[in-house]
Amino acid sequence: MTTQIKGNTTSTFGGPIVSTAPAFSAYANSSSTISHATYTKIVFNIEEFDTNSNFDTSASRFTPTVAGYYQVNLAARLQPASISSNGEILTAVFKNGYQYKRGFNSFGNLTSQIANSYIMPQVNVIVYMNGSTDYIEGYFYQSTGNSQTLSGFSQGTYFQAVLVRAV
Repeated sequence: MTTQIKGNTTSTFGGPIVSTAPAFSAYANSSSTISHATYTKIVFNIEEFDTNSNFDTSASRFTPTVAGYYQVNLAARLQPASISSNGEILTAVFKNGYQYKRGFNSFGNLTSQIANSYIMPQVNVIVYMNGSTDYIEGYFYQSTGNSQTLSGFSQGTYFQAVLVRAV
């Protein structure tokens, strides 16, 4: 049994799904510096795929042209470094320029354990987007007392979204 949803054919009851729905996966291919206590937009300059040409690598922004609910995955890996204060390290999905959801690692008296470990906060969220003007971006924030280095590689610093339900 199939269901037609705004031009996207999907299978019902667990069968295979065939869809023209927007989906993308991008990653940062070079390291970047993240200043202390500042939200920094992550540059995702390599596309692994972009089924509907809705991800702009020059702006690191996803602006879908189909209204609906999108599953969004964002992860960023901080390289081991000197941490001089207690604080938090987080990734955040921004929608239309404002923080929408975040995933974080906060820490108290763990600086000696964290200082030599990779830290990879992630956020996985479903976001409604109107298909015309709404957009999402990925940001990183850290308050460790020093500037830190964000790793750039496909398995650790990535941004993805896929339409899960059109409206």
